[in-house]
Amino acid sequence: METRRIDVDGFTWNIHDAGSGPAVVCCHGFPGLGYSYRHQTPPLVDGGYRVVAPDMPGYGHTDRPRAVEEYTDVAVADRLVGLLDALDIDEAVLVGHDFGAPAVWTTALRHPERVAGVVLLSVPYNADRSPVRPSEAFAAMARRHFLHLHYFQEVGVAEAELDPRAGEFLRRLFFALSGGYRYLDIWTHPSEGNGYLDVLPEAPDLPWRWLTEAEHAHYADEFARTGFGGGLSWYRAYDANWSASRDYDGVSLGVPTLFIAGAQDPVVAMMGSGALDRMRQSVPDLRGVHLLEGAGHFVQMERRYEVNKLILGFLSTLYRRKRSE
Repeated sequence: METRRIDVDGFTWNIHDAGSGPAVVCCHGFPGLGYSYRHQTPPLVDGGYRVVAPDMPGYGHTDRPRAVEEYTDVAVADRLVGLLDALDIDEAVLVGHDFGAPAVWTTALRHPERVAGVVLLSVPYNADRSPVRPSEAFAAMARRHFLHLHYFQEVGVAEAELDPRAGEFLRRLFFALSGGYRYLDIWTHPSEGNGYLDVLPEAPDLPWRWLTEAEHAHYADEFARTGFGGGLSWYRAYDANWSASRDYDGVSLGVPTLFIAGAQDPVVAMMGSGALDRMRQSVPDLRGVHLLEGAGHFVQMERRYEVNKLILGFLSTLYRRKRSE
């Protein structure tokens, strides 16, 4: 995927920008890149859409701010709107995976006139703000078992372990979060004395059905160059995010929405069985909930064809309805 850099109010984005027509902006999570949407871009462009896939703040060749407040959903949402302005995009459909999902739904909450719809991958919309500060909840859980959310909080600890072994970490994490492994087995390990690589399973040799050696090498090279600190800042912003999201507690998501996840996605499992029902209650224009069997967390890679078909169908319905109004 060819990329280019664009300066927006002193902040440099690295983006893939292809095609013409209604805009679809694809936002990744951890550990990802704009490259994580490499399987979605060609079908969407062929379908008549302009696809923008940025390296999100902290990743790849996009800037990596130091302050954790720069990684809240509110801060990222406002930056995304600035990016739309710089690209002369009045309105876009936003696709968000992992951390990208709350970033895009926050954009829709703050700037509904700029968002034609959202596609949420892996993380269902949650309108309810936690009554407990996230870092406190993570610490309590970590007293019972290893929890990456807690392990990532202290600056420098995870970087010291993971940066020198970027390729190994990515391979093992990609496998652990996929439909080929039960990620919650990691919870059988205690926090005491363990790093992330101590609890992650060994991964089978590449290539896999959904990840080639060359694709893995692209991720490994990028994270070996940058380290994981930028991506980890999103985890360290949980408390700041919790404070910044106070105004959106209990607010319904009003834009057309599509939800897609792997049936074996540990994120859905960790959020609990009621998460999908709560989303249905707080998203009035929810146009589909799809759990794809055999897939885990990286659904846009593990089930690329099904995901592409679902997104194209959602876009077709959305823009057919717009043209008829």
